[in-house]
Amino acid sequence: MRLHRLEVTAFGPFPETVEVDLDALSDAGLFLLTGPTGAGKTSVLDAVCFALYGDVPGDRGSAKRLRADQAAPGVRPRVELELSVAGRRLRLVRTPAWEREKLRGTGTTTEQASVVLAERLPDGEWRTLSTRLDETGHLVGDLLGMTLTQFTQVAMLPQGRFQAFLRAKSEDRHKLLQQLFRTGRFEDVEAWLREHRSGLRRESTRLQQVVADLVSRVSETADAQPPEPDSWEDSLLAWAGGLHTTAVTDRDHSASQRATAETGEARAREALERARAAHDQHRRWSRARTERAALLARGDEHARQETALADARRAVPVVLADRRHREAGAALDRLARRVTTLRAELPVALPDEQLAPHEEALLLAAGRVREALPRLAELEEIEGRLPEQADARRQARARVEACAADVAEAPDRLRAARDRLLAVQAEAAALPAHEAGLVSVREAIAAAVEARSVEAELASARAEHLAAREVTVATHERLLAVREARIESMASELAGALAVGGCCPVCGSHEHPAKAQPGPDATDAAAEKDAQRRLDDAKTEEHLRAEHVRDLETRLALLRDRAGDTDPDRSGDELTRLETACRRSRAAAEQAPRAAAALTRAEQAAADAGAALDRARAHLVEVEQQHATAVRDADRLEAEVAAAGSLARHALAGGDPDDLDPAEPELPLDGRPDLGALEPALTRRLTVVRTLRDLTHEHAAAETAVREAWAGCEEAVSEAGFDDLDAALAAAVPAEEQERLATAVEAHRTRLAAVSEVLSDAPDPDSEEPLPDLDTLTAQHASAQELLGAAHTRATTLRVRAERLGALVTELTAALEEWAPVQEQLRLATSVSSFVDGRSADNPLQMRLSAYVLAWRLSQVVAAANERLARMSDQRYSLEHTGRRGAGETRGGLSLLVRDDWSGESRDPVTLSGGETFVVSLALALGLADVIAQEAGGTELDTLFVDEGFGSLDPETLEDVMDTLDSLREGGRVVGVVSHVSEMRDRIPVQLHVTKGRSGSSVRLSRGV
Repeated sequence: MRLHRLEVTAFGPFPETVEVDLDALSDAGLFLLTGPTGAGKTSVLDAVCFALYGDVPGDRGSAKRLRADQAAPGVRPRVELELSVAGRRLRLVRTPAWEREKLRGTGTTTEQASVVLAERLPDGEWRTLSTRLDETGHLVGDLLGMTLTQFTQVAMLPQGRFQAFLRAKSEDRHKLLQQLFRTGRFEDVEAWLREHRSGLRRESTRLQQVVADLVSRVSETADAQPPEPDSWEDSLLAWAGGLHTTAVTDRDHSASQRATAETGEARAREALERARAAHDQHRRWSRARTERAALLARGDEHARQETALADARRAVPVVLADRRHREAGAALDRLARRVTTLRAELPVALPDEQLAPHEEALLLAAGRVREALPRLAELEEIEGRLPEQADARRQARARVEACAADVAEAPDRLRAARDRLLAVQAEAAALPAHEAGLVSVREAIAAAVEARSVEAELASARAEHLAAREVTVATHERLLAVREARIESMASELAGALAVGGCCPVCGSHEHPAKAQPGPDATDAAAEKDAQRRLDDAKTEEHLRAEHVRDLETRLALLRDRAGDTDPDRSGDELTRLETACRRSRAAAEQAPRAAAALTRAEQAAADAGAALDRARAHLVEVEQQHATAVRDADRLEAEVAAAGSLARHALAGGDPDDLDPAEPELPLDGRPDLGALEPALTRRLTVVRTLRDLTHEHAAAETAVREAWAGCEEAVSEAGFDDLDAALAAAVPAEEQERLATAVEAHRTRLAAVSEVLSDAPDPDSEEPLPDLDTLTAQHASAQELLGAAHTRATTLRVRAERLGALVTELTAALEEWAPVQEQLRLATSVSSFVDGRSADNPLQMRLSAYVLAWRLSQVVAAANERLARMSDQRYSLEHTGRRGAGETRGGLSLLVRDDWSGESRDPVTLSGGETFVVSLALALGLADVIAQEAGGTELDTLFVDEGFGSLDPETLEDVMDTLDSLREGGRVVGVVSHVSEMRDRIPVQLHVTKGRSGSSVRLSRGV
């Protein structure tokens, strides 16, 4: 994987867009990411991680605050990264979730995170692969083969993190290595074994409880004491089987006793049943003799009841005929009374033949009245509307006059609104010119004020630059003096390096009879290096001061150009005038829409006034026409109502309709006829006439029915065999009495036949045998039943006990068979789980399975780290992995020691100095990076970052570390070193500077010589 280009906008400390050309940094193979503390060096690395994984490493990711605080409102935070991986050129564009101002209203709303993953095609076009967060995460993870944690440990060696890893305890180191190497499956195995052991223990406890319950039930059923739980495996089944055998023997003996008792009870029951049957037969014969004597004593009464019943049944038709005759006479009387009543309601006495013509006259009058009733209602409605219509006619005339006045005033209102709009628009049009002038004056004033400040800062910067130049000259002179002194004492320096028996580097001799001795002013290489370093620092400081002076001069020239001739102390009046003009123009701009709306309303009001006048005139014509039509309709309806009233009164008086002249209707003395009262009067009179006509026919039919009913009555008396009607009516009885007589006669006959049947096989009372003693037989049967109940209870109890014990023995055998293998599995699972958890005596290191796997991984990391540590420490230090527990640890397997080959001793990493800790930690980090890269599938990482920690190294160690970093460039790899140490700036010419300021941070690329 190689990084090509990074672009950051409103992210971290970068409020504006910052672009990093990583291809340009990659030319040298080694570059320096430098800058002051807090400028944002680590944020550049965070941007790379965020582009790849949508998150930043370490504790910074938990803050969830990635947008730059100093970014302009509304600027979206954005990170764009181009990289090559697996032969593919990809581009990732991500934005984190951030709060932006609402488009409408006040407050903020959350803008969700987004991503766009694209791939560059051979023709140079970009093709979008995904815009989903989860899908992009899977694609990047598959291509890189690493998680974010692994990536930060492989491609971005974190600041200070591996010092903590080097000095951590085994448990903490276990957590980190497990996350890096993804060995959670081994912890899952440990957890599964623990859960499996717990499950087996729960199952064994459950099965043991089942066995205990069965033992308790067997003991309760057999009423026997169970054996102790420790001996259950050997004696439990034998104890239960013996109880079952005893119960079976007792059951068989009790069954024989119950059979004997059942035989005795059966004999006693049969004797008792025979005695009870004899007593019941004797009681039936005695009751039958008594009842027959009583029935024979009532023979005369039975005969009289039979005779009365026969006469009543013959009189039934006569009673019915007499009832019909009486009902016909009563109906005839009722009709006669109704005819008399109805004739009294007629105004004149009408013979029967004149009823039909009178009915027709009433029908004609009623029809005319019903037709006239709606006209009367319509007439009353018209008369009720006439005052309103007259008032509406007056209002319509007034409305026409008012609308005509509005139309006359409309032109004046239109001219006033149009003049107002033109004046407001002219004032508002001057707003851009006023605002441009105001902005120009303000910018000039601000530039002039800032120029004064920059002038003072420039004077100070020039003085500092001169002082830095003098320091550089003095330091350079010091370097020349040290170098000259070293040259003068070079012989003594060479002599000091000679060893006994060694060859001289000048003459080659192995004998050194008179070595040169150093003088009082002699110096060595270390002093020269220190002087050179001081000179480099002075030059760097001078260069920075010169750049600062040039920046201030450029800035001052730009400010003076923008300020021009503006004097901040004299520009107040012009500024006030422009601000007043802007306010006046803005007010006019705000009033322009209202003035335009007022003109529109005036134009619409003029048009509405003309239309209202037309509508008012049309409405006046319509109202006058309606009033004239209503007057004509009222006169017509008044004539129709009067004609209907005259016809109705004539018909009620009994007159002929032909005698009335319809052209001259007769009006009542009090005015308009009351049709509402005439219509029900006609209806009542018509009902009376029709009813009287129908009753006349019904009266004639009723007289005929009376004659026919009397003839039927005489015929019924003759057929029934009675002398006359009175005799038949005397023999008749009510239906209830007749039913009672029939029931009594039939009951007497039925009971006499029944008792005769019972006594047909009865012996002579004098020859009957004596009855058996029922009380003695009952007592004997009760005693036999008691004996049988006791035997049955005992047999049932023993049978149930034997069956219950048999079932319990079977269940107990099955439960023991089920419990035994679970116990065996529990013993095995407990042993294995304790061993895997490192708690068994068979595990002397007390090492967990997951720790054992990670220990093998850690040994690989140590081997890879020692290859680089040997070069960086001048073959002095090497790492050792030990399985022994460290101080204060309860588990072993992941402890680290540092072996000092100069002393031959191994010691704890916490005893190392700061520089030694950094070197060992860096070697450990590089070794872990190599192992993780191989674990991730051999992903080639062509871009690597090393973050901070170089300031704790001495020059020689720093030289060795830089050689190691140089070796990382083999194969085209690019290494970025993150540091603010001045020595690093001297050794690495290609640098990416991150600078900070009040408005945020920025980056720039520089190349040294």
